[in-house]
Amino acid sequence: MRIGFWYRLVAVIVKPLMRLFTNRELAGAENIPATGGFIAVANHVSEIDPLVVGEFLLDLGRPPRFLAKKELFRKPPMKWIVEGAKQIPVDRRSADASQALSAAVDALKAGECVLIYPEGSATRDPQLWPMRARTGVARLALLSGAPVVPIAQWGPQEILPYKARRPKLLPRRTMQVLAGPPVDLGDFAGKPVTAELLRAATDRIMHAVADLLAGLRGGTPPAVFYDYRGSTT
Repeated sequence: MRIGFWYRLVAVIVKPLMRLFTNRELAGAENIPATGGFIAVANHVSEIDPLVVGEFLLDLGRPPRFLAKKELFRKPPMKWIVEGAKQIPVDRRSADASQALSAAVDALKAGECVLIYPEGSATRDPQLWPMRARTGVARLALLSGAPVVPIAQWGPQEILPYKARRPKLLPRRTMQVLAGPPVDLGDFAGKPVTAELLRAATDRIMHAVADLLAGLRGGTPPAVFYDYRGSTT
């Protein structure tokens, strides 16, 4: 993937700031495919998460394409940025879930990295473990057949906690990122795509992320994910 002007511009601005205000502990690079399409799945603890995981993947030569809500593509300047950086619009109101993910499937088949935060927003779990995720990540994995690489991150929440208005830049914080081996979803392939199957596959993916997170921060992840929406999808 050629990252283009807007992607390069954001990287040129952000990378020096990240190096100035943060330390980094990065691990698991051997689990990131050097070529071919794959889905990177990360936990969500802060609005600056994409900068941390994005830099990790970019430095490995796998610039991620983010799934972004369709509304961001409507008005400048955000329209210019997300379109110029070739981010992927997703229509969350679409009645056809497969059609909503078609651009992401195309990107994966073209050999690109697609980065997803399946929780949809920064976690509300009181202990900041991953919360119950949307099942689009499992649908995308089954539609595309692309490997799913779990990624845990810890540290961005110390700079910009959920709903905080101002970042805490000093003292310097440590950003930890750990990528794990692809999640085995082989037993779901070829089966009817039901709500139950998508939920089971999604939970398997998110438990892999949570287990990696436990390795970074310590503690035991919950057996059942926190669900602030009270939703079953």
